[in-house]
Amino acid sequence: MRAPGGTDLARLLATLQPALHPGDYVFCAVGPGEPVPAGSLGWFREAEGVTLILPRAEADAQGLPYEYVAAWLTLTVHSSLAAVGLTAAVAGALARENISCNVVAAYHHDHLFVARADADRALEALRTLSATATAAQT
Repeated sequence: MRAPGGTDLARLLATLQPALHPGDYVFCAVGPGEPVPAGSLGWFREAEGVTLILPRAEADAQGLPYEYVAAWLTLTVHSSLAAVGLTAAVAGALARENISCNVVAAYHHDHLFVARADADRALEALRTLSATATAAQT
C-alpha cells in the first residue's frame, strides 16, 4: 500500500493527471436482497436498493436497465480522503462547461463518471484546471 494521499489542494490540482478508461459505464439499481454482480466496479447500498456501477456490456448481458451512459475518468493524483476542496474544484470546472459528473472517492484516487458524449470536453476542462493551478504555483 502506498503512503497516505496528499491534502494540499493547490498541489493536488496541479497534478490531477486525469486518465480516460476505455469503454462505457452505467449506473443500475437492484433490489436490496439481489446479489452484486462480480463485474461491478462499485456499489452502494441505499434504503431503496443497491446502486451498481458496471461496464455497459455487463449490464446489457444481465438485462439490467440504465439511463445514463458514462465515461470513466480517474484523477491519477493520489489524494487523501481527508483532502478539502478537491471534489468542489473538479465539479466546479466541469459545471462551468455544463458537464454532469458523478464522483466516487476511493482510497487512492477520485473517479469521475461523466456523460459519454462529454468525455473529451471533461478531460480538457480538467487539464485546464490543472494547468491553471500549476501556473498559480510558479
